[in-house]
Amino acid sequence: MGLDFSSDLEILQKDIEQCHLCEISKSRQHVVFGAGSSDARLMIIAEAPGAKEDEQGIPFIGRSGELLTKMIENVIEIKRSSVYITNVIKCRPPNNRNPNSDEMINCRPFLHKQIEIIKPEIILSLGAVSFHYMSGLTMGISKARGRIFDLDGIKLIPSFHPSYLLRNPSAKKEAYKDMLLIKALLAQ
Repeated sequence: MGLDFSSDLEILQKDIEQCHLCEISKSRQHVVFGAGSSDARLMIIAEAPGAKEDEQGIPFIGRSGELLTKMIENVIEIKRSSVYITNVIKCRPPNNRNPNSDEMINCRPFLHKQIEIIKPEIILSLGAVSFHYMSGLTMGISKARGRIFDLDGIKLIPSFHPSYLLRNPSAKKEAYKDMLLIKALLAQ
């Protein structure tokens, strides 16, 4: 009899929905826990939910989500439903500001438990906040992307956040290379 990862995630989600460690828990509409396959080989982690995500409780919807889906399905050539997508913090910071260090520390056990349950081979960190949080490094995302970092045996690949790509279309070429790197690693 195998382990039921999905029930472990459901229990964790219920725990997170009861969380009130941060002030932002008072203003959230929904906890944005995560979505996708509980046995995903690829896990995608961004910094925090936005307004649309807070409204619906689902990560990466709206224009950024559409672009991310295209990147996953058209470049990596896997279904979005076969990856697991989440954020460093699970509630939307006011005015879409970056999460502060206390918020990230408070959510740390939740994210680490998600990683422990899913056991991905690769983590794609989207944006500088996610990359800095996951790696502990301070190098800029432009210098970090295109490289593979080791995160306790998991390959950590940083890339630009889709919202950045929407504002800076010239960076899509570099993000495309990052997706091809992930595709090649998944093919091994």
